[in-house]
Parts: sequence; structure tokens; C-alpha cells
Amino acid sequence: MVQRIWHGYTTLENADAYENLLINEIMPGIADKQIPGYLGMQILRRISEECNDEVEFISIMNFSKLEDITGFMGKDYAVANLPEKAVKLMKRYDTRSQHYDIRDQKEY
Repeated sequence: MVQRIWHGYTTLENADAYENLLINEIMPGIADKQIPGYLGMQILRRISEECNDEVEFISIMNFSKLEDITGFMGKDYAVANLPEKAVKLMKRYDTRSQHYDIRDQKEY
């Protein structure tokens, strides 16, 4: 399994609006595309440790293999893909995503 990880930061004032956009539009929109190998998405949220007037969001998309991501994103698969609605709510964000192979995963 491969995880696609991306970080974005909003102001405190925009955090709830961005989270609602993620949950109600972006995540269902990705699921509706029925991307081969797409296994779901997690969203993490916290007050930024570096700047306490920012809210940090981390999105983690799970795919069966890297080829599924390149099929979804194209040759430059690491480029971030944000809808304009999301960009308007962001203070700053990664322009590229990181990709990690899951080497081991156990439930204890």
C-alpha cells in the first residue's frame, strides 16, 4: 500500500470552512471518481505548533500501489491538486505531495 501525504494550513477563521469543504465536497468527489486502487482518505487537523494562529491539515490518501496514483495524477504524480475553492481558504500549502510505502501495519 502507498500513502499520499499532503500538508495545508488555514487561518483559524477559515479552518471550519475548509474542513467542511473537505468532508462534504472534496472527499466524496474523489470517491465518486472510482479511481482504481484508491482505498480511502484520512484528514488530520491541529493548531500549528510553529504558528498558533494557523490550523494545519494533513490529508492521507491510501492507494494499492504507486501506479494507481500515477493513473490518477499523471506523470508528475507528486504535484498537489487543489480545487480553487480550497485554495481560497488556504494560508499556505505544500505544492507537492509525498508518497510512502507502508512497510508494516498491525493492530494490537
